[in-house]
Amino acid sequence: MIRPVSPYPALIIEESHEKIMVISDLHLGWEASLAEDGIHIPSQTGKMLRKVKEVLAAENPSSLIILGDLKHTVEKIMLEEWRDVPLFLEEVKRMVGEVRVIPGNHDGDISILLPNGVKLEPQQGVIVGDVGLFHGHAWPDIRMLNCKTLVIGHVHPVITFRDHTGYRVTSQVWVKAPCNNITLAKAILRRYKIKFKDEEEALRILSEEYSTQPRVENLIIMPSFNEFLGGRAVNKISIARDEALKDFIGPILRSGSINLEDAEVYLLDGTYLGELNQLTISR
Repeated sequence: MIRPVSPYPALIIEESHEKIMVISDLHLGWEASLAEDGIHIPSQTGKMLRKVKEVLAAENPSSLIILGDLKHTVEKIMLEEWRDVPLFLEEVKRMVGEVRVIPGNHDGDISILLPNGVKLEPQQGVIVGDVGLFHGHAWPDIRMLNCKTLVIGHVHPVITFRDHTGYRVTSQVWVKAPCNNITLAKAILRRYKIKFKDEEEALRILSEEYSTQPRVENLIIMPSFNEFLGGRAVNKISIARDEALKDFIGPILRSGSINLEDAEVYLLDGTYLGELNQLTISR
């Protein structure tokens, strides 16, 4: 079973006797990047830590998976990250038996910041039951094609509305999009440079060489746990048209296998807003 933890940007996966909590995109140390531009904001790490502890106390999971972008700086580690990341993880470890980190595009050299007992997972993600978890900036493990549901972060999805006076309201959202698993399978095979001449051969290769068959039904895009960073208004983008968003959106959303137009959109409190094609607004 997989469910969001209303009203938090957190997900629970229950598999056998395990209860796993998933959060994504904390971007610890983001305030330091603003300080370099002359914008000084007090550290918000304490607030995020308190929010994580609230969810852990309410749900009492057996483990926590951080789905990428634990820290903020992409290619270096700033002083604030040296301080905040280990402190944050040590505090969380006191409340949950296992902490695992799947690296995102902001997590360069993250391994040296992880305290003992915090496990660093592969960039290609991990599989929990029939759920595949990866950050979304890179391609997943090919075996995730066996999963019914894929979960990513990375996009920081929000939805923006404008009233007749021009006033805008922006809210974090969950996005659940249907997937064409055959198209996804062929895209992943091409990514890993596995040659095939047609769909039949692609399915044979997956079955015989990887003990895998395409089963993915949906992709869930998680809201960022860091509410201070804003996000990408999913009702204002066109993946086919916005070449500038290529790196930001990530390869799986550009593979042609994810039907964002028919994606279901939910607020953090669980309110169903409708399908994305009903919510799209002009730029």
